[in-house]
Amino acid sequence: MNMVVICCDTFRADIVGAGKKLSHVKTPHLDQLASDGLTFNRCFAEGLPTIPFRRCVFTGIPSFPWRFDTPNEGLQPAGSGWHPIPPDQDTLAERLHDAGFVTGLVADTYHMFKPTQNFTRGFLSWRFIRGQEQDGYRSGPLSRIDLAAHVRDGDADPRKHAVIVQYLLNMLDRQEGEENYLAAQVFREASQWVEDNRSNKPFFLWIDSFSPHELWDPPRQYADSYFSDPSVKDYIHHSVLSIDDATDAEIERTKALYMGYVTFVDRWIGHLLETIDRLNLRDDTVVMFISDHGTQLMDRGRFGKGGNALFPFNTQINWIVRHPDGPRGQHSDIWTQNQDITPTILNMLGVEHEEMNGADAWAGATGEAEPARDYITTGWATSFNVRDDRYSVHMDVGTRSPQATVYDLSVDADEENPLTDPPREVVAQALERARTVIGDFPDVFSAYKQRHPARAMRTFMNKYNLGT
Repeated sequence: MNMVVICCDTFRADIVGAGKKLSHVKTPHLDQLASDGLTFNRCFAEGLPTIPFRRCVFTGIPSFPWRFDTPNEGLQPAGSGWHPIPPDQDTLAERLHDAGFVTGLVADTYHMFKPTQNFTRGFLSWRFIRGQEQDGYRSGPLSRIDLAAHVRDGDADPRKHAVIVQYLLNMLDRQEGEENYLAAQVFREASQWVEDNRSNKPFFLWIDSFSPHELWDPPRQYADSYFSDPSVKDYIHHSVLSIDDATDAEIERTKALYMGYVTFVDRWIGHLLETIDRLNLRDDTVVMFISDHGTQLMDRGRFGKGGNALFPFNTQINWIVRHPDGPRGQHSDIWTQNQDITPTILNMLGVEHEEMNGADAWAGATGEAEPARDYITTGWATSFNVRDDRYSVHMDVGTRSPQATVYDLSVDADEENPLTDPPREVVAQALERARTVIGDFPDVFSAYKQRHPARAMRTFMNKYNLGT
């Protein structure tokens, strides 16, 4: 079998398929992929955000709780877990390369390609599409960008909005036509890779689309299909929007930017899937769709994401598998996490490996093996969540005596009303489960101490009056 994995950043798990909170967001190609495959309904990230998630997926080794004192000099962000793959850990691509697979990577998730990172290990070819978010692709001229179109009136100081400035500079030479947007470039390049390597079987292709991560900048018509008001600016980075004094139209337009971006990404995923079909590869190619985390679209009154909100809209992830031999249109409710993805892929492709922390979720879902777990854990910085069939327990494991916030999912599925007097045995069990993952906290939360964070547009503009 060949294998194609599509990983999308910041793609909520309550979009694809019917009966979900955001099912009204149009994703026809991913809906069809789910209809043709198996969906893991209860898949949650073990360690977040971007780099910790991918390091776990690439190695099968959980990222949380950041046990490795691996240098990351000059990296930004450089918080807990943001470091390269340790040199003694084999990557999924290396394992598949050694098993005879032609391996390829196509991505615009720029964090993976920073000088301190090593996520290209094991890929025979890799293509980096430049320009997302704070990717240091261009540095001027500022006179050509229209920052005022994307920030509140009177607030167009470049030094306050370095992330938006960098992105707008990166996009200065973008040509007309949606095929020139970054997500389209990623999936067009991936389609070309499949075409070029269709006779190099078996092959393994990892596609990593930073979209629909901020900045939410889809072709305008995609956002317009959800909400359009010419009097409202496109706040492509929601951080500029003050929720306390934002108008309903501003909030709805900002939500529409994300939803339109999702639909745009789906359209170009469809281009890749159509390529696989056109080249008659469907009968011997497994396709997986995963995401790293979600984001808040005014859930609990805010946009964004972070360790202070380890709720499903942030921590639940997509995992859809279309296998040529089926099953089709099925769902599995077993608990799964991203450390399960590597052993699942290796087993599915018949590649021998040592016992791993994760489990073969495909075997668990199809009844070939017992489910590997009856609860999941998620960590982000020092925030931690333990979740099972009945309770969701949130705590800060960066302290010696974490205070637990407990939700009873049997009566409060949306986790809106914490228990005022949670059962002691529930809290004790959650703490024990946390120690199983972490050990004695908080002592394990050590990290490389940088001499200096990344010298980038953000730090430079804060210190000097670049272009002002």
